[in-house]
Amino acid sequence: MTTPQHFSRPPAHAATPRATALHGPKFQHNPGQLYRDMRRQHGPVAPVLLDGDIPAWLVLGYRELLHVTGSPQLYARDPRRWNAWDRIPPDWPLLPLFAYQPSMLFAEGQEHRRRAGAVSDALSQIDPFELRLDCERIADRLIDTFAGTGEADLTAQYAAPIPLLAVAKTCGMSDAGATTLVRDMGIAFDGGPDALEAFARVRGAVAQLVDSRRAHPGPDVTSRLLGHPAALTNDEIVNDIVVVMNAGQLPTSAWIGNTVRLMLTDDRFALALSGGRNSIGEALNEVLWEDTPTQNMAGRFATRDTSLGGQRIRAGDLLILGLAAANADAGIRQNPCADSVGNRAHMSFSHGEHRCVYPAPELAEIIARTAVEVLLDRLPDLTLAVSPDALVWRPSVWMRGLSALPVQFTPTSAPSPASTEL
Repeated sequence: MTTPQHFSRPPAHAATPRATALHGPKFQHNPGQLYRDMRRQHGPVAPVLLDGDIPAWLVLGYRELLHVTGSPQLYARDPRRWNAWDRIPPDWPLLPLFAYQPSMLFAEGQEHRRRAGAVSDALSQIDPFELRLDCERIADRLIDTFAGTGEADLTAQYAAPIPLLAVAKTCGMSDAGATTLVRDMGIAFDGGPDALEAFARVRGAVAQLVDSRRAHPGPDVTSRLLGHPAALTNDEIVNDIVVVMNAGQLPTSAWIGNTVRLMLTDDRFALALSGGRNSIGEALNEVLWEDTPTQNMAGRFATRDTSLGGQRIRAGDLLILGLAAANADAGIRQNPCADSVGNRAHMSFSHGEHRCVYPAPELAEIIARTAVEVLLDRLPDLTLAVSPDALVWRPSVWMRGLSALPVQFTPTSAPSPASTEL
C-alpha cells in the first residue's frame, strides 16, 4: 500500500464544527436514524469525520450517489488524489480501505477495464449449478458440527465461513486456508490496531495460492486469470483476487445473517420457516434495501472543484458512498415495505463502472440463498435463543452485520448425506 508524496488544499469542510463523526457505537444501534438526521441537517451530502477526525463527505442521496458513481471523470477512484494524506498517520486503522493498491479496485479508465474485464471473464466461467452444489455441501458440513447440540451462533459457526469457503474453492484454495482468511478479513475490514497485520496475512496467503496455481493450473478462477489474454502479472492477480475474496466474503456473510435474522423476527416469513421457500428470495431482497451489508463504501475523490447536493466540493476531497442511506432516501421510496417487493434498484452493489463486477452479485445470491435454504431445511424449528432486542450489531460503519446470532433448535445426530460426500 502506498500514499502520495504531495498534497492539495484541505477539504472544504475541514473546520466545519457540525460534521458528524462517522465512527463510534451509535452506528451499532440505529444507523438509519443517524442518516436521516444528517440528511435533515445537511441535505443529500453531509460533512463527516473518519477515525482520527479526518474530514470527508458522505453521499446520502440516491440521485447524488447515481451521479457520483456514474461520473468517473469528475469523481475518480484513485486515492492518491486525496488532499488529506498529510494528516494520515502511518498506523491509521483505515489504511487497508484507503491506501492505494495496484488492484482493479483503485484502477481507472482503460486499466480498470483491463483488470475488471479479466476478473469478469474468469468469474463468468463458474458453473452456477456446481457452485450451488458446493455451497450445499459446505452448508451441510457446517451444520453437522453443531446440529447435535441444539444451539449455535449462526454468525461465527455458519454465515461467516460459508462465503469464503465457497469463493476460495472457486479460486483453487484449500478449506484450511479459507478458514484462516475468514478471521483475518474480518479484522482488516473492521479497522483497529490489528488491521494492517491482518491484511498483510491475507495478501500473503493469496500470493501463495497464485504461485501454486502458476505451477499447477486447474479449473479455477486463479488459473483462468493466469492464462487470460490481459496478461496480468502475479502481483496484479494477487491484488485482484484479494478484492474478489474480500467482496465475496464479508458482505455475503452479513447478507446471510441479516436474512436469517429477518426471517426469525418477522411474521411475514413464517411460511419459509415451516417448509416453504418462496419467501426466501423476498427476504434476501428486503435485506438489501433495509439492512444492506455494505452500509458505506470508500470512496471517490473529486478531480476538480465542484458542487454536489448543495455542498462545495474541492479538488481532492473524499466522498464516501452512503449505500444504505441512499437505499432509504425518501425521495425515491415513499412506501419502503411496498417499494422493496420485487424491486432490485437498490444501491447495495454500488453503481457505475466500479460497481460490483459482473457476475459477482449473481454468484453472491446463489451462495446466500443456498445457505439460507439448507439451514431451514435441516433445522426447520429454528428460533432465536435471545430476545431480538438483545442482538448486537458489529461495531462498523462500513458493514452491517450481527456480532452473533444465537439460535436454538431440536438436536439431531444424523449427518446430512451431502456432507459425507466431501
